[in-house]
Amino acid sequence: MSDNNTLETNKALVRRNFEVIWSQCNLDAADEIIASEYVGHIATLPDAVRGVEAFKQVIMLFHLSAPDIRFEIQDQVAEGNKVATRWIARGTHKGEFMGIAPSGQRLSVTGMSFHRIENGRVHESWDDWDALSMLQHMTEDVFQSLSMRI
Repeated sequence: MSDNNTLETNKALVRRNFEVIWSQCNLDAADEIIASEYVGHIATLPDAVRGVEAFKQVIMLFHLSAPDIRFEIQDQVAEGNKVATRWIARGTHKGEFMGIAPSGQRLSVTGMSFHRIENGRVHESWDDWDALSMLQHMTEDVFQSLSMRI
């Protein structure tokens, strides 16, 4: 396989991660895409996510809070065994998320992810997003009432 084919294959794997696992909550696909020794560095979590089963739990956390969450890839760049992706996630806050009660608010959150691919699977990822914007969407009524008092 040429270098360009490898880069395109790696990008397609990461796209499948967002489209099938994150957007469709297809946890069976995680066994095909995510390595068993996976390590995820997720901005809003205090500790690294270790292993495919822990990864599935994170997916469920997001889908329980926003069942209609969908990820749209904006840009993707690959070099060597790494893929960088800029994305937008959209969904409705219908379930509790990290102690925040459901608000019914539509969410639109931008983020970036960096994946390391080995042997056709994601072995490590770094994920960061605009968490402040996400919290503002979830608690919009609180922010509006605070701004009225100021």
